[in-house]
Amino acid sequence: MPDIQGMFWDVGGVLLTNGWDRVSRRAGAERFGLDWDEFEGRHDEVSAAFETGRLGLDDYLDRTVFHRSRTVTKQAFKEFMLAQSQPHPEALSIAKRVAGSGNRLMATLNNESLELNLYRINRFELRRYFTLFLSSCFLGVRKPDEAIYGLALQLTQLDPATAVFLDDRPINLECARASGMHTIHYQSPAQLQDELRRLDIHI
Repeated sequence: MPDIQGMFWDVGGVLLTNGWDRVSRRAGAERFGLDWDEFEGRHDEVSAAFETGRLGLDDYLDRTVFHRSRTVTKQAFKEFMLAQSQPHPEALSIAKRVAGSGNRLMATLNNESLELNLYRINRFELRRYFTLFLSSCFLGVRKPDEAIYGLALQLTQLDPATAVFLDDRPINLECARASGMHTIHYQSPAQLQDELRRLDIHI
């Protein structure tokens, strides 16, 4: 059995709903009467800067929504964005139990813009489960770029053979696996518990 000393968890799609994904953006476009193609095109042009901490939320909204006069206020749009985040209680419960089951490092490894990331950490009390937040907005690089996995290992000083990365998107697992980390393709809470038991992580 591997001696697992650290776990890297995806957030959106595992512990919480996705914060500002295509579904949420389309809902926002419909709610506030935005031209979807224009909005999504502008989002695509700035999303890399937004998720790697080089573009703040106000500037993102200026570039994607408020480049022209709107009937909605920027504050109302922000509130709508934040409201898209909801918890996945069963997955959070598993993270809580894993955190309490031993001395393993518990870290997130996720793609997220700065303001949304901080909101979600605070709103859903993720510090109760995790001691380290390796988010794209802090690291300046996004999954599935292989550099983010190398940074995660360097910053934690974990041997990849003792680390586990779990994510709901298979493409995000490929470079982590190539680095030598154990990986779990998250599909459901029950499946996650089975995968953890195979790694001798009992909760």
